[in-house]
Amino acid sequence: MTHQQRHLKFGRYDYAQFSSYFSYASGSVVVPVALVAMSQQLGFSLEEGGMTSGGALQIARTISIVFTMIICGFLGARFGKRLTLGYSILAMGIGIGLCAIAPNYSILFTAILIAGLGEGIIEGLATPFTQDLHVHEEPGRYISFSHSFWSVGIFITVLLTGWLMLIGVSWRYIILGVSACGIISSLLYLLPKRHGQKAPENKEVVKPKEIINQAKTILKIPRFWLFFIAIFFAGGGEFCLTYWSASYIQINLQATVWAGGLGTAIFALGMFVSRTCWGYIIRQKNIRLLILYSAITGLLFSSCLQYTNSLWVFFVILFVCGIATGPFWPGIQSYTTEILDNTDSTMVFILLSCAGIPGCGMFTLIMGIIGDHYGLAKALFLVPVCFSMIAIIFILDHLQINRKAKYAHNLTHHTEK
Repeated sequence: MTHQQRHLKFGRYDYAQFSSYFSYASGSVVVPVALVAMSQQLGFSLEEGGMTSGGALQIARTISIVFTMIICGFLGARFGKRLTLGYSILAMGIGIGLCAIAPNYSILFTAILIAGLGEGIIEGLATPFTQDLHVHEEPGRYISFSHSFWSVGIFITVLLTGWLMLIGVSWRYIILGVSACGIISSLLYLLPKRHGQKAPENKEVVKPKEIINQAKTILKIPRFWLFFIAIFFAGGGEFCLTYWSASYIQINLQATVWAGGLGTAIFALGMFVSRTCWGYIIRQKNIRLLILYSAITGLLFSSCLQYTNSLWVFFVILFVCGIATGPFWPGIQSYTTEILDNTDSTMVFILLSCAGIPGCGMFTLIMGIIGDHYGLAKALFLVPVCFSMIAIIFILDHLQINRKAKYAHNLTHHTEK
């Protein structure tokens, strides 16, 4: 392949994608980093049995995200992905802003629900929007690169949040700043596009029955369910570390809120390095093996997390876990659309996200429950469990492909005879 073919070319809506992932990530992690301080002010102290309540916030987010993901296919078909994404990011920004003014836990819970309504549409439509933008240009590379801005958002937000809280800035002002970023990001989609600007739009309204039939077709494919389960565990492994790392570092390693934010940032940095590098160099045909080797690496290193009392060793392990985690979400989605090439790719992305997001919420809550009863150190075993399940699934897929290839080879050889 030539250098020119390998070069990534970005337009206005690619930058809109980068901004939306950044804002989405910022809204997702600003609460976990500030969670210890928030819990003390809003009456659910993590050190006094409030970890379950802390984990339940992610369940609230999960419920609303899944709800809007289910209907985002209809919305995208009716109004076009560009406008639907723009208004969803605006809704997310408003919901995060409401978190900043919450006077108690119940209002915070409700605000997270509202933010999740916008996040669900972003989760369901952002990846297929990138796919549509670059459908003839190895879209897996563009998907991986755009997903890296999720990690950029985490990295910058957690570092800045930790530092600002360390010098005495209220978490409420910080969350308001994140809200403003989301609202500004929405304008990149909503402002009128210039003549000739590339933006895939639906030319006709797709009937709800047609969308339902697209989903049914995909759900009847046995191999789809393998990757549905894989992305469920991918979401669990990624968000257990994203959500709880800062609290673990503050409570178990007796470090500052700045150190907690730094730990989450280091994990995000690992994901960013992984996604940007693989986005540039990986070939579409090698994505399956990349996910398998990443899962094995993540399993080995994450198993060591709970056994170290050194903050810096913990940081190193988090970085490697971030590198291992990076390819999972975009890689599984891209690989699944490739092997199900006769199905609607947007619906594949949506259905996979309907597994990944609940994985994030369920494992975050379970980790909080285990943390309340046995401590967060014991709860960390959930991370290698998630990595191991991804590895098993892709080993099974690898064996299945080899069996089919061997069968095809033997059949060809027999026919020639």
